[in-house]
Amino acid sequence: MMTASGRINIEDPSALLRYLRRQAHIGANETPALRALAGGVSNRTVHVQRQNGEAWVLKQALAKLRVEVDWFSAPERIHREAAGLRWLGQIIPGQVPQFVFADEKQHILGMSAVPQPHQNWKTALLDGRASTEQARAFGRLLASIHSAVDRFPALQDEFADRRFFEELRLEPYYSYTASQVPQAHGFLEQLIEDTRDRRLALVHGDYSPKNVLIFKGNLILLDFEVIHFGDPAFDIGFSFAHFLAKAYFLPTARSDFLGMARAYWRAYCQGLNPQMRATVVEPAPRHTLACVLARMAGRSPLEYLDQWQRSALKRIALELIEQELADMETLLERYEARLGRPRE
Repeated sequence: MMTASGRINIEDPSALLRYLRRQAHIGANETPALRALAGGVSNRTVHVQRQNGEAWVLKQALAKLRVEVDWFSAPERIHREAAGLRWLGQIIPGQVPQFVFADEKQHILGMSAVPQPHQNWKTALLDGRASTEQARAFGRLLASIHSAVDRFPALQDEFADRRFFEELRLEPYYSYTASQVPQAHGFLEQLIEDTRDRRLALVHGDYSPKNVLIFKGNLILLDFEVIHFGDPAFDIGFSFAHFLAKAYFLPTARSDFLGMARAYWRAYCQGLNPQMRATVVEPAPRHTLACVLARMAGRSPLEYLDQWQRSALKRIALELIEQELADMETLLERYEARLGRPRE
């Protein structure tokens, strides 16, 4: 089946099979097992199990994302993801899938599938399985990405275009949230300006437990469609928001999640040179609180929280924004103290 744009729909098995054969990605008579993967909002995703034992994951970018509120982004972003995958294969070898192919016309990216058994880190965390060592590894991994420009100066030009970061992060997370939460409008608009002004490091832009698979004890990083050269503190805020939200959502594991957050932050800082560390410390708390707020009131609210819980966390984030916290350790202390109050 072709879409109105003349592109195939990779979630249509017969269309995908014809495409793979026609493009000689598989043999003319080969019939791999095709299985659509659930969970993504911005891409069609299909697992391909070949008869020779190889397994791939194919992604095809959507122009309209699968969320309740209208949210659009150019599907050409899949080619940014392909570039990110190729570069990260050099920067953090063995911790990203291998590039297989990219199709610019059909907006399809093929990569190696992470072998089974593996586990999605977000799923493990929501089950209450916190791991301080995994949090440290998460911090070290991000430090390696943010420090990569020292070894690969070409990254600055390769990822200078931030259009997809604007479409998929600054607008839906910060601008839209500013329109929904008047109390934070000035704070978020200033943070947007500051973020646009900072071009310091390679930024993943979607750095969260959802995009990490645990395979043989190692972290495998996924999803690079908003990778760009920009403000590394955004990655800290985006990822930290998940630890803070889970600490709220799972009270019995609260101390574990906050301990993970501290371990993550400290391991990350230890992996940076002093100059880079100094540039991240000040904006990191602002991005963290902005991302918490965005996951409560933005275009992509956290699905495991109900409306009451989102409202409560929104109030907490607004309280902490007013305090103008200067560092992440203080933010964690204040957040932990705030969660310790009786339920409102």
